[in-house]
Amino acid sequence: MKRIEFFSCPMDVVTMSETVDWIRKRIEKRHFTQHVVVNVAKIVHMQSDVVLAEAIRACDIVNIDGMGVVWGAKMLGAPVRERIAGVDLFERLLEMAAEHAMPVFLLGATPEVVERTANVVSTRHPLLRIAGYHHGYFGDDEEGVVDTIRRSGARLLFVAITSPKKEAFINRWRERLGVDFVMGVGGAFDVVAGKVRRAPHWMQRCGLEWLFRVIQEPRRMWKRYFVTNSKFALMLTRAWLASILHTTKGKHED
Repeated sequence: MKRIEFFSCPMDVVTMSETVDWIRKRIEKRHFTQHVVVNVAKIVHMQSDVVLAEAIRACDIVNIDGMGVVWGAKMLGAPVRERIAGVDLFERLLEMAAEHAMPVFLLGATPEVVERTANVVSTRHPLLRIAGYHHGYFGDDEEGVVDTIRRSGARLLFVAITSPKKEAFINRWRERLGVDFVMGVGGAFDVVAGKVRRAPHWMQRCGLEWLFRVIQEPRRMWKRYFVTNSKFALMLTRAWLASILHTTKGKHED
């Protein structure tokens, strides 16, 4: 895999199929793999959140989830190939786990949502073995949840907790989870359980999935996206102007 840096954030330049294949081979070899997807919000927050930045840099594979990041990276000349949405990768990895008899554990969301998610994915993938599931509101019993995951025999762990909590949780307990692969899936359980609708494909392609989220949950989402998108646009503008000045200076020196 080719790894690049974008605003001090590592990102791997791979396709969806290459990602799934690479993860499968790592799991088969029992090589522990920590995965993360990055979007505009994470890249903005990791500029000031040291714990989040360290957790992302500790990951073995970093996929790009967000057309804003894809466009921004290309704007600055990075060889980005495609967006790999976390919810789509989650579904692909469930297919892979079912096909290769790899048990999974689902962690996060509310008790009702995680149970509904377990039921839905079991229906979609009859051969999938769910080693266990647990909601994300475990408070002070974090170590007890980690022990439950380790005893479950799961090979893959999917964590649906908000950022940066999930990245910190995974990085904090990675040595004790007892799984071969762990991935933060954000709001994927809400989508699978039918609690939240996903944007139409045309909005996903146009980079407007964030707008669809704001329309569905305006009170909770508008400030988050307005602030992070504005900061990201400013970061891009400064970086683009710096690259133009650098190129102009180089030509004058020649």
